[in-house]
Amino acid sequence: MKLRVTKSVIPNLFTIMNMFCGFLSVINSSEGNFYYASVLIILAGIFDALDGLAARITKSASEFGVELDSLSDLISFGIAPAFLIYQIKLNVFHEIGILISAFYLVMAALRLARFNVQLIGFDKSHFTGLPSPLGAMTVASFILSFYDNSINQFVGSSGFYFVLLSILLGLLMVSKVKYEAFPKLTREGIRKNILLTVFLIFSVIVSLLSKGKAIIFLLLFFILFGLIRSIVKSTQKLFHDELSSEEINNV
Repeated sequence: MKLRVTKSVIPNLFTIMNMFCGFLSVINSSEGNFYYASVLIILAGIFDALDGLAARITKSASEFGVELDSLSDLISFGIAPAFLIYQIKLNVFHEIGILISAFYLVMAALRLARFNVQLIGFDKSHFTGLPSPLGAMTVASFILSFYDNSINQFVGSSGFYFVLLSILLGLLMVSKVKYEAFPKLTREGIRKNILLTVFLIFSVIVSLLSKGKAIIFLLLFFILFGLIRSIVKSTQKLFHDELSSEEINNV
């Protein structure tokens, strides 16, 4: 029997690497290696971006790939960060800590399930709700920036903000806030998303110069920008609807 190798193998390999990094992150969290657990979540995010890029380049996007990607994302961006949140800060609160960390996992699962049922085609211009990879990478980068491995605790009161951030990220994942999808690496894709492209290039340069310390601030800026923009648009729509209603009543 001949083994048939198709183009879809390439993006699926990146997806499997994403899953494997999530699994390794859980192992490291269970052993108290929180720094490596966080790095592995960020690596999983990079592989997640690469599988989409590989699928577009090889033109091998498929429903199987979408399902495999979602299963991998649940491990790397749902289970891994939720378990990391529990192990690094919430395990001392026992049942309450379990509920808070499980809240993050449940929100990530709901986010991924909603994405699957709403997906039409394989190209997307935006995401409804914060993408789970961005949420998980924000959790991981916060730890890399504010957790002191030498004393095994967060610096100052940053531990409180870490827990608060994980709850807010969970809520944003199931919200209706729209976030722009990464632009395609084509002339037309870059032209349509010139500001986002510039921001991504700027982010890569700043992250390298800061040795990764600036990642958390860049992610928070992106998350807050999307949230504020959504609030402004909703307010403008509400104001416009009220004006339209008044004009109808005056006729």
